[in-house]
Amino acid sequence: MQNAYDCIVIGAGIIGLSCAYQLAKARKTVLVLERGDVGCGTSGACDHMILLQSKAPGLPLRLAMESLEIYREWQSELQEDIEFATRGGMILIDKKDHMPVMEDFVKKQKSIGLNVEILEKKYLKKKQPWVSDHVIASTYSPEDSQVNPFKVLFALYQASSRIGVKLLRYAAVTEIKRKSEYWEVRTTAGEVYSAQVVVNAAGVWSGEIASYVGLNLPIRPKRGQIIVTEPIEEIGETDAWDANYIISKHLSNFERDETSKRLGLGFAMSRTHSGNYLIGSTREYVGFNRSTTYEALKAITNRAVELFPVFDKVRIIRSFAGLRPACDDGKYIIGEDPANPGFFIATGHEGDGIALAPITGKLISQLICGERTTLEIDAISPARFRVASEVAQRN
Repeated sequence: MQNAYDCIVIGAGIIGLSCAYQLAKARKTVLVLERGDVGCGTSGACDHMILLQSKAPGLPLRLAMESLEIYREWQSELQEDIEFATRGGMILIDKKDHMPVMEDFVKKQKSIGLNVEILEKKYLKKKQPWVSDHVIASTYSPEDSQVNPFKVLFALYQASSRIGVKLLRYAAVTEIKRKSEYWEVRTTAGEVYSAQVVVNAAGVWSGEIASYVGLNLPIRPKRGQIIVTEPIEEIGETDAWDANYIISKHLSNFERDETSKRLGLGFAMSRTHSGNYLIGSTREYVGFNRSTTYEALKAITNRAVELFPVFDKVRIIRSFAGLRPACDDGKYIIGEDPANPGFFIATGHEGDGIALAPITGKLISQLICGERTTLEIDAISPARFRVASEVAQRN
């Protein structure tokens, strides 16, 4: 059959390319359909962290730990420099009422197996000598790491091409139909491609793609704004975040000031390979609006100077905003739609896409190949939305 493949992956962001690469490694013929260009969505407008400490204790943290190990393998396997580095990370605590929250969070993470601890002020100052004196403590994990997302995208694209993956740019999907034994996928150019398996890795557009097969996927874009500094000398041993970053991600009901709560503001500071610092970020539901705002950028810079006064003398050279695919229930979506055999979904990672791309691709490949998955992932299967729909219909 012309234009026939084993698998069609929709989306050429880091999640889609990871799925395509690992499916091709499993000897599947793969076509990737991308509505724009490689990494033109979330993957091209984010930071570069493989941050373990931000993951909720339980499955999210286990996924991140597995993903980090795959990144270690990819350093040589992908045959490209992806600027992988393990600098460690610290979550700064500057409010007394945040201490018990972070102590409990760290205790639960340690029970999962993460190497993490709470540092008293005198020890955190040794690792972050430029931090403000009003910071009272911090967490510390030597395992937090980072990559360059653009270089990972390029490396995955190159590696995938070498083993037969075909990628079509500017080929937005307009229709997906189930035939007796395969799927037909139509693009804006009017071309029709067929495959036994379709993987929806369309990020913030994955809800639209799911609707073509009758699945209501509660994915909404969540904007994150980030500033970029000029290259400067290293100001500390590790990358750093504040407790608000964890609270805005996992504890939305925690008392915060009105601006921080509305913007979903949380301090995140990481140093790039070239010496720039990426500082963010926000979590805002503003539809598909990718513009930056003065209010948010001012809040981010004020917080940066509050925690690291040295930034008051550092120039900001640019800012950007990206949209994260956020699921309404706060969970990732990885698995097969039970109402549509052969239709798989890999989305809902929000700001964890860079960190979880390797393990997501591995899990999707394992599911499609009929293998036992590395981790038990029933809790993040798209089946939960079918169950919810059936319950709602009965009521």
